[in-house]
Amino acid sequence: MAEAMKRSGPLAGMRVIELAHIMAGPVCGLMLADMGAEVIKVEKMDGDDTRRTVPPALEGESAAYMMMNRGKRGISLDLKDPDGVAVLRRLLKGADVLIENYRGGTMERLGIGYETLREEFPALVYCSLSGFGRTGPYAERAGFDLVAQGMSGLMSITGEGPGRPPMKCGPPVTDITAGILAAMGVLAAYSNRLRTGKGQAVDTSLFEAGITHTYWQSAIAMATGVAPGPMGSAHPLNAPYEAFETADGWITIGAANQTNWLRLLKAIGAEALADDPRFAVNRDRMINRQDLAGTLAPIFRAHSSAEWLARLEAGGVPAGPVLDVNAMHRDPQALAREMVVEVEHPRVGRMKTLGLPVKFSETPGRVHGPAPLLGEHSRAILAEAGYASAEIDALIARGVVRETAA
Repeated sequence: MAEAMKRSGPLAGMRVIELAHIMAGPVCGLMLADMGAEVIKVEKMDGDDTRRTVPPALEGESAAYMMMNRGKRGISLDLKDPDGVAVLRRLLKGADVLIENYRGGTMERLGIGYETLREEFPALVYCSLSGFGRTGPYAERAGFDLVAQGMSGLMSITGEGPGRPPMKCGPPVTDITAGILAAMGVLAAYSNRLRTGKGQAVDTSLFEAGITHTYWQSAIAMATGVAPGPMGSAHPLNAPYEAFETADGWITIGAANQTNWLRLLKAIGAEALADDPRFAVNRDRMINRQDLAGTLAPIFRAHSSAEWLARLEAGGVPAGPVLDVNAMHRDPQALAREMVVEVEHPRVGRMKTLGLPVKFSETPGRVHGPAPLLGEHSRAILAEAGYASAEIDALIARGVVRETAA
């Protein structure tokens, strides 16, 4: 547990075994790691598939893998070998949490499903992430973000507008959200364990993660019986609340209530629109949203983004530029909030990664280091679990464990 003692953050002292790959499970692990937990990533012998998600790669290491797994320690283990399973069980003796996102039935076939492990480790918090959850008619289906976005309703409300092809959200939102929900579930179960001494299973999915993003649209559908469709950048309940083109780019306007609507009109010099019955209150503006957008569009195209943003900020109107990802990385607020940080990687050297999006006043978390090389910490982790040097050498020689020198 020496590594855990070096950790800072509210979860310092928690040990997590991550049997997860690609994205949803690793997101859960990285959230816990950034908050101070020691996360031991257990990879198959040829590594997490994200290691092969290239290009881009830096010094032979996948950029995608390094993003999703920074701050973790790594061991490569053959769980198809009984000795590999024995190693895992030994690691679990000192663990608080297990994270897995294998296809349904895989963990059970390996002899490490929840019902089996709970007998030996009754205090273990066992977190499963999957495409559709571990119960229900789709429990055995494989799940990917694209499929979950389609089935959760997200693709029906994303895109330019009615009659256009279905569109997925740019980022893999169901993968990322499932990982965050899983971390939330782990912390709730861990809190309960601190009170009762009992562990439990935590189960969430990409499908459910996608559904949580439909709160507004589900409210509309449940109230009216009509399923909302795509609206581009506009809002289904407030107007004006969308992106507008300027003389040299795009900005977003969030005039989402009557006060901000009147502030907007003053800032853009269009106070007369306050008396237009089509736009009097939000209900009117939503009914006549296209007319409203068409009225405002030429006004915003008359000046640059910088000029409009200065006027809108002075007028107290919520607004912002539409940044590309590189520009976001340079944004002074992102830097001030430590959302872009640097770590030292054994092969790549000094490199940038994203930071922890939750701040703590008394127990600040942080990115604790780079992603591990494949099997980088195998020997150290086994030694901490009580294996003698000769035993470790034998496991490596037999191909049960893989070791990679930093």
